[in-house]
Amino acid sequence: MRLLLVDGHYYLYRSFFAIRGLKNSRGEPTNAIYGFIKALRKMLADVKPDKAAVIWDAGLPARRVELQPAYKQNRSSMPDDLRPQEDWLQKNICLLGTQSVELPNTEADDLIASYAYAARKDGADVVIATNDKDILQLVDANIHIYSTNKTDIKEGGFALLGPAEVAEKWGVPAARIADVLALTGDSSDNIPGVPGIGGKTAVHLVTAYGSIQAMLENPSLIENPRLREKITANREVIIANREMVRLDEDLPTPVSWESLEISPRHQELIAALRGCEFKTLVSEIEAESAKATSVLQGELF
Repeated sequence: MRLLLVDGHYYLYRSFFAIRGLKNSRGEPTNAIYGFIKALRKMLADVKPDKAAVIWDAGLPARRVELQPAYKQNRSSMPDDLRPQEDWLQKNICLLGTQSVELPNTEADDLIASYAYAARKDGADVVIATNDKDILQLVDANIHIYSTNKTDIKEGGFALLGPAEVAEKWGVPAARIADVLALTGDSSDNIPGVPGIGGKTAVHLVTAYGSIQAMLENPSLIENPRLREKITANREVIIANREMVRLDEDLPTPVSWESLEISPRHQELIAALRGCEFKTLVSEIEAESAKATSVLQGELF
């Protein structure tokens, strides 16, 4: 059993900025819709999951805002011509057979983590489609990251990143990525890091001393006096950062992972895509619908 979990807003923004200027004859922007649907259809073909869902951000969790009041405040608001496309996708993505899921006051990362661990506990394999480095901490023998980044792909047009690939890319095991992020912070989320400690130094410290906890409990382990002083002086920042990047693993899921069946609604999807004036996509879906109908009729008779 394989479950595919898609980071909705990552692919929404990626599609929006990758394809510019696409509109229908009414002047309505459709670039993000087109890119998102193409990306999702490729994922489904590549991964061949038994169940799938697109997970959306739906607000910030109180625990992170309390720790860091400026959390994500540096991010610009959603572009005006993207917002209606987000609404369209959240309403219609289910027509591809992939459920659209969100939880109030919850970031997609945390809901993805909760679904991933619930499915893994039940013996399923999980594939997560995202470019979010926080989620890499979930990777293990049963949880992989779907990537189409050129640096990750070896063959087949995509890659599934497991423990070995993550460790090679980051220099630390997946379970220690959160410790690295606790030291470096994350400027894109407005999380301050330890001054003077960048990615390479953070990886060195975590590799040499095992974990943030080990360094904070016994700073004398750190041989370099300057680094030891930085870790000691920024103890509270590091502790707060480590909690910031920790993912919630046991949130109440809006629907169970077992309920995330893939059930395309071809005719409704064709009608929705015609409204966007995606002629090639409509032709592709029509052919798939005809093939599915033929197979079904063959099974019946």
